[in-house]
Amino acid sequence: MLWSKVHYIKKRMRNSIFNIKNKKMSKATIKKLLQSMTKDEIIGMVLEMYDARKEAKEYLEFYANPDEDGKLEEYKKIITEEFYPTKGKDPIGKTRFVVCRKAVSDYKKLKPSADKLADLMLCYVENACQFTYDYGDMWEQYYTSVENNFEKTMAFIAKNNLLEQFKPRLKQCVEWASPCGWGFADTIADIYYEHFPEEV
Repeated sequence: MLWSKVHYIKKRMRNSIFNIKNKKMSKATIKKLLQSMTKDEIIGMVLEMYDARKEAKEYLEFYANPDEDGKLEEYKKIITEEFYPTKGKDPIGKTRFVVCRKAVSDYKKLKPSADKLADLMLCYVENACQFTYDYGDMWEQYYTSVENNFEKTMAFIAKNNLLEQFKPRLKQCVEWASPCGWGFADTIADIYYEHFPEEV
């Protein structure tokens, strides 16, 4: 009996989605679909999403039990491992910026508070600046990516009135960048002093 009901719910959901698949998907379309469904159908759809998609599973778990600090540390670890891996024989990370950007993007989708998101964004830049300080000059694209992310991070921090809170860590990035070439040191410093002109 229970199996038949679940099967019916899934079939109705798929039929509803099929009926709107040729329409332009939007929040209004999704809202209309949800309003046409029963409570049991919506619960069934959410559970199916939970099982089918890792992103949905993570979002729903965070929604049910929001642990900003726990998730923040989880994503910080992903970023740090790209520069300073704790596993394997090679102490030098792969520095895959795409992995770091995805970590920030995935955390942002959970809609954390601004200071937590700023913390993670800055963690990315910190590791990148410290890495080139520890291991010497990197390639041009490396520096361009870090500069762009530093500028984006500082703009976000300034927009949310968090400059004083993160000032020591931001300044440390400037110091780590100071011996580097390719104009990296000057660019990082320029971005920093744009937000702290009184220190020039």
